[in-house]
Amino acid sequence: MKTATPNKPHWPALPRPRQIVVVLIISVLIAWVTTPIFQSPFWLVLRRTTFIAMVMLLAFTVSGTWRLQWMPRWIPRWLVQVLAICFLAPFASLAAYVAIAGNFMNFIKANNLLSGFATSTIFAIFFGSIVAVVAINREGKQRERADRLQLELEKNALEREVLDARLRLLQAQIEPHFLFNTLANVQALVEVGSENAAPVLRHLIAYLRAAMPRLNDADATLENEMQLVSAYLEIMHMRMPDRLQFELKLAPELNSLRFPAMALLTLVENAVRHGIDPGTESGHIEVGGRQDASSGMVTLWVTDTGIGMAETAVPGTGLANVRARLQAYFGKDASVDLHEQTPHGLRVELIFHPGAKA
Repeated sequence: MKTATPNKPHWPALPRPRQIVVVLIISVLIAWVTTPIFQSPFWLVLRRTTFIAMVMLLAFTVSGTWRLQWMPRWIPRWLVQVLAICFLAPFASLAAYVAIAGNFMNFIKANNLLSGFATSTIFAIFFGSIVAVVAINREGKQRERADRLQLELEKNALEREVLDARLRLLQAQIEPHFLFNTLANVQALVEVGSENAAPVLRHLIAYLRAAMPRLNDADATLENEMQLVSAYLEIMHMRMPDRLQFELKLAPELNSLRFPAMALLTLVENAVRHGIDPGTESGHIEVGGRQDASSGMVTLWVTDTGIGMAETAVPGTGLANVRARLQAYFGKDASVDLHEQTPHGLRVELIFHPGAKA
């Protein structure tokens, strides 16, 4: 069986294609400017300039990648690269002119080549240092941007993990709270020997079969939530048919809105347990939602005509978790407001913008 050959990594000491293209363009410009000075054909000057520039580019990349063992760590990388260019500039110029003369002895004997060599060396050090400083400055800025981007990505990933962990914790607190309260309602029917105990238990089992797969559903929608609310209120209506009536009024355009699972159901359960159940009169629960066309703000509400909220009442875990989960989904501006109803009862409103980010 053949094994895949791994891709060879790029050797960092070698110039990148983009660097080579830039150096070639600069070589053409320098050759065009200096041709009158050397009084030589343009193509000869270009060939010599390109050779020197490529040698200096290699010196730039190698010196930026390698750090000699004897070199103190306090010496900055940019200084090493500039010194490497200045050091190799005379040797690159010498090699170019020796190639033109044919051999070293001919080069020594030709005075015009010696003067050209000196001029080329000065130009190489001058232009090479300028280009190197500009390239180092540009690389530094790119490195800073890349570091900032990487830091921002890591920060966002960490915030996402913290947010997910927070949502899981809050939902884990709500799920047993709802389940045990619902089972307590069934227990109460059984203890008083109500004929509705068996039907309610059957509906509860069917309800839990539908609800349990959605408890950890990160993609739950308001339509899913209203289905659970409806099933729950049907069970509560069977438990106390003469004392509980309910109505659902969710705007159809909100059905597909992403929403934290069981958040609205927690408010409905509180309305039944703390509003309707303790009273002696018949009560009514309304669950609805609408979206403001101009601002885009969504308002969900749960109203009941129960006993209302006592002045000394302290919001429980369920309400605190709903507020925390709502803000985790829709940002810190999302709110949970409580309003007393006239003549009695309570209205809980969830207000948020669906496009807001946590």
